[in-house]
Amino acid sequence: MTSAPATPSPHRRFGIIIAALVLAFDQLTKWIVTWPLGLEARYQIELLPFFNLTWMENRGVSFGMFSADSDAQRWMLVGFTLLVAIGVGVWMMREKAKADVLALALVLGGALGNIIDRIRVGYVVDFADLHFGDFRPFLIFNVADACITIGVLLLVARALLVREKAD
Repeated sequence: MTSAPATPSPHRRFGIIIAALVLAFDQLTKWIVTWPLGLEARYQIELLPFFNLTWMENRGVSFGMFSADSDAQRWMLVGFTLLVAIGVGVWMMREKAKADVLALALVLGGALGNIIDRIRVGYVVDFADLHFGDFRPFLIFNVADACITIGVLLLVARALLVREKAD
């Protein structure tokens, strides 16, 4: 028995545009902190009493876990993350709910931004340092990380709180 091919999402173009915008904005902000601001050499720039630009080379996955210290580990991490991004992309292309397409596009654009960093320089450039005194509710992050987190939270919230009407 064969199954019918999945119908493409009517929101496919919307998802691709959002993912591309996230990717472009992520790479632009990383370029700005790396080159014009020279954050790597300066290490930290205080912008506001609760927000700094702080240089961080993230060689691991989320929250720096599973650090990829060797080239082999780095490329395995790139491969694994690429497989996840492909899965998210396929899901996004098939998803019918526009809100879920948005969430998946945020995750996809962020994942691609971090993959590009790993391929290009061997680590993910993190720089956003939100803090309240010594309390840091988040580790140092970047635009891609923020978009991935927001996308996943949207998916979870919709799965738990939104019931689609039956046809």
